[in-house]
Amino acid sequence: MDFYKVIKTRRSVRSYKKDEIPEDVLNRVLDAARIAPSGSNRQPWKFIIIKQQERRQEIAKLCHSQLFIADAPVVIVGCGKDIHYNRGGWMEDCSVLVDVAIAFDHLTLAARAEGLGTCWIGSFDNDEIKDFLNIPEDVNVVAITPLGYPEKDSVFCESNDRLPLEEIIYRETWGKK
Repeated sequence: MDFYKVIKTRRSVRSYKKDEIPEDVLNRVLDAARIAPSGSNRQPWKFIIIKQQERRQEIAKLCHSQLFIADAPVVIVGCGKDIHYNRGGWMEDCSVLVDVAIAFDHLTLAARAEGLGTCWIGSFDNDEIKDFLNIPEDVNVVAITPLGYPEKDSVFCESNDRLPLEEIIYRETWGKK
């Protein structure tokens, strides 16, 4: 699929078919996250793949009861280890969030290219999920996504509610168009 079509038609999907995801497709999506860039090539990410229905349901509850998450055949929990690398300036320890977000974005875009839906979940109970999944103390959950084939293919359409380019771009200095 054309890259620009992928980014123009990726949407948050909240309704999934029960169809299994073939292992080769899942591995291509996960590999897209693996090859993502990170600051100083630290690669501070780990991904937990959850397929068991009962475990998906528990994760959905721990995402402030966003129960649609459990309807997808796979749930992916993206984690980041804070390696206390100071990138410089105000970023400091926040760099792990940026690095994991880049990898997670690669994952969601690869999923779209494969015809799979995702929904970037940022509302969850980090401590409860860490306990449930035995995540080490120095690692935190950064993002979660259900992964599956959308109930309706029509969900993959271009959005009309994005700001026009001229409203988000300044030239050379803030406020200069």
